[in-house]
Amino acid sequence: MFTSILTNTSSGLSVTAVLICLLASLACGIITAFTYRITEHPSKSFLMTTAILPAVVQIVILLVNGNLGAGVAVAGSFSLVRFRSLPGKASDILVIFIAMALGLCTGMGYVVLALILAVLFAAFLFVLTGTQFLEPGSSYRSLRISIPEDLDYVTVFDDIFEKYTKKARIETVKTVNLGTLYQISYEVELRDAGREKEMLDEIRTRNGNLPVISSHAPMQMAEL
Repeated sequence: MFTSILTNTSSGLSVTAVLICLLASLACGIITAFTYRITEHPSKSFLMTTAILPAVVQIVILLVNGNLGAGVAVAGSFSLVRFRSLPGKASDILVIFIAMALGLCTGMGYVVLALILAVLFAAFLFVLTGTQFLEPGSSYRSLRISIPEDLDYVTVFDDIFEKYTKKARIETVKTVNLGTLYQISYEVELRDAGREKEMLDEIRTRNGNLPVISSHAPMQMAEL
């Protein structure tokens, strides 16, 4: 069942085998892209890349099959994923890796295995997205607080966090506005999510009514 259709390549690749691998690659790419469109709603260009990427990887693998440079070619292909590492989400990188892995399968001739894996990956993404299994707790927050440079960011909100949170931790500190402000990112666990507004009111009273941002998801530091 999980045997390669490209077992005999000494006399070259047959057109039929290449077409089967190509169609399987496109099918795997479409399954992955369609699933990601439903679960995360990314851009059309990203979905097109995801749909076509398995076929591209498959062609590369077919061309270097049996060559000593195959390892270098595959490593170079995987290094392309770096272009998603700066502005993209972790899920974007995951989908790129899935598409490339499926392309590797079809490029080696394991068509049935690639299709089964594509369906399994799609089902797994649906399950994780549709359930709260990996959802962060409702009491967890990411806070980004701006304070004047004359306040001690290490201890300035200790009493407030002691009152409203079970735990609070500084994640990042950044100077903004030509060094006149500090921007601190905290990860906190609230004692009572219903008192979040009270906590934010006390924080903005302490920091001179400068911006305070609360989020359920981790935030990247950025200038306001």
